[in-house]
Amino acid sequence: MQLIAGSGADGDRHLDPLSPRQLLLASTTSYAALDLPPQALRENLLLDDDIDRLPSGTVLQIGEHAQVRLMFACEACGRLDLHGARLATRIGARRGILARVVEGGVIRPGDPVRALGQRFASWPHDWRVRIAQVLDAVPPGAVVEYAQLARLAGIQSSYCRAFPRLLRTLGPGYAGKAIAARAACPGPRWNGAGLFDVTDAWASAPSRPAPRP
Repeated sequence: MQLIAGSGADGDRHLDPLSPRQLLLASTTSYAALDLPPQALRENLLLDDDIDRLPSGTVLQIGEHAQVRLMFACEACGRLDLHGARLATRIGARRGILARVVEGGVIRPGDPVRALGQRFASWPHDWRVRIAQVLDAVPPGAVVEYAQLARLAGIQSSYCRAFPRLLRTLGPGYAGKAIAARAACPGPRWNGAGLFDVTDAWASAPSRPAPRP
């Protein structure tokens, strides 16, 4: 597999420089615990270690050159139930970890994997907190469209329906930062450029509680 820095895996439909969901890494421990058939979790990479124990922001080196940054846990979707009754419910947060490619390179089955430490700011597992985190990065005077906000936060576009209510719960400082695609706005629309380059600004900030549903 050819990994492309800042984009994902060559030929994969999730190849996207502005997404935190470039790769899905799963563990053999999850397969063993749930007695799953191969590829049931639809992962890009299967590791012989429990990566769920590693904090967000950790960088893994795979083989000689490739490096990936762990982002947040992948939510279990209903399609997993095709591989077992109520699997999406039973698996909880053990489906795997989503990651971005930091350094590109060719990786092969059997390549060694080494944890290089927590080199980037952590990203929360709660999607609502990620929305607030992305909005904190919107440049002054700019706005981000709902669909782009969902893309940057790593959630499905169907979540956009919940954004108006969520923005109200976050407070007045967030209300004008995200808009629907057809909404009129004099400010420039931000596409998320530079969002994933941050290494320590959020890591040193106080943790933010999850907004009320």
